[in-house]
Amino acid sequence: MDLALQLKVQMAQQVTILPSIFVGEVNVGRSRSRSRTNYRKKFSPLAIQVPFSSLPAEEGGNLTEFKRITGSDTALTRCKVPDSWMGHENTVGIIGGLSASSTAIFLAKLVWGSSRNEKESVPFIVCSDSTIKSELSMYSTRSNDSRIQLHRGVIIENLRCKMAFLEQSGARCIVMPCHVSHVWYREISNGCSVTFLNAGDCVASELKEAKLKPLEGGSKVRVGVLARDTPLVGTFYQEKLQRQGFEVVLPDNPTTEHIIIPAFEALNQKDIEGARNLLRVAIQILLVKAVNIIILAADEFQGLLPGSDPLLKKCIDPLDSLARSTIQWARSTKDGMAHRTWLTNK
Repeated sequence: MDLALQLKVQMAQQVTILPSIFVGEVNVGRSRSRSRTNYRKKFSPLAIQVPFSSLPAEEGGNLTEFKRITGSDTALTRCKVPDSWMGHENTVGIIGGLSASSTAIFLAKLVWGSSRNEKESVPFIVCSDSTIKSELSMYSTRSNDSRIQLHRGVIIENLRCKMAFLEQSGARCIVMPCHVSHVWYREISNGCSVTFLNAGDCVASELKEAKLKPLEGGSKVRVGVLARDTPLVGTFYQEKLQRQGFEVVLPDNPTTEHIIIPAFEALNQKDIEGARNLLRVAIQILLVKAVNIIILAADEFQGLLPGSDPLLKKCIDPLDSLARSTIQWARSTKDGMAHRTWLTNK
């Protein structure tokens, strides 16, 4: 079993008990065949006061019960860890995304990206809780209903608790490989004592460094964004990109109603070919508007088009940018520590 597949299987096993804490290092030797992987899993009831596996799996738990369990004023104080599990200065803490598979895919990117050229993989801690998916699915920025706002508070509290847990577990950098969670990045990261990378900033910085040229004279470089929820996720990336001087093109209402939404409906019905064709149409619509590049800000879009599809050359995954920025942070931090140690011992 290759390393990436082993990683995904391991992650899938870890999230069967919720919440799951996955601590790992991947040490890559001189050859891929001698790659050595060490995984450690620890579950502490102090991490989240009550295991979420006690809630109904098909419903993700009742909101009132969820609120009663976490408590609005004391959730963060409950996230206590006796000792740090990882002693590395470049340990990365990962707040799991909407699904275990998306978290595992990000981990695969992190592991393979950092272990190239026989280098050691970035040490990491993962806190994954798939029950929050049902909470996220109920949230919509289109409603001011008090119940919706309550869900928003529960989601932010849940993610802040994970952030605090990872900090106390020894993480020196926090990342969230989840497009929807980034909508509340400011609230979640507030008070964080370590580096907390933002996927929007990461992809915007990379595009800025690419020095793209406008496709139309007299205009700015245009970046398209395709997301499951344009008002929620699309607007988040729009704000980040505009700060870097880009013009952002989002799907209009007819495109959203007749192409984007049906594409996700097709996926739900296992109609992969139908969803694939609709995604191609959505990409073409943005390209006609002279966009240089298109951000695919939805996990469902990744891997939907075959690798040989020329349209993929015009698309990027912002979580790839987040993974690269995470690796860069970890390496620079490790190099900095090594230099300081050398100076101390000199």
